[in-house]
Amino acid sequence: MSDKIDNIKKEVWANFKDFQCVFLATVEGNQPRVRPVTLIYFDKRFWIMTNTGSAKVKQIQKNPKIELCLFLERKKGGNSYIRIIGMARLIRDKTTKARIARHCDFFSRHWKSVDDPDYTLIEICPKEVEYLRAGEFFVRKFKVSKNG
Repeated sequence: MSDKIDNIKKEVWANFKDFQCVFLATVEGNQPRVRPVTLIYFDKRFWIMTNTGSAKVKQIQKNPKIELCLFLERKKGGNSYIRIIGMARLIRDKTTKARIARHCDFFSRHWKSVDDPDYTLIEICPKEVEYLRAGEFFVRKFKVSKNG
């Protein structure tokens, strides 16, 4: 892989914080559905906590293809964005669910415990990234492997 692609990847991943609002798109039938969610970036992986009965969980169960967009507001040079195309996995492993719950100070405001049947953890597994830098019109794209 070229240094140029490595630098772009580092630049992209550096934009993700522990918690940020992103727009998540799922599919319902042949119709995309978009909504804001809190994306958790933890251990170099992406997670979303949600209610089990939510529309996004039902949609992911039927079609795990997702896309999310992180809008990057810049004071200088204009705004930019990062789009991630990938798959969503519903996580059933209690150890993983507990680890992510402990990482999030807002968990107890929404769920009683990791055993709460209304708590669903979703892992976002990126396959491709599209990145538009501030002030530019050229979109950079790269595939994502298991190790980034």
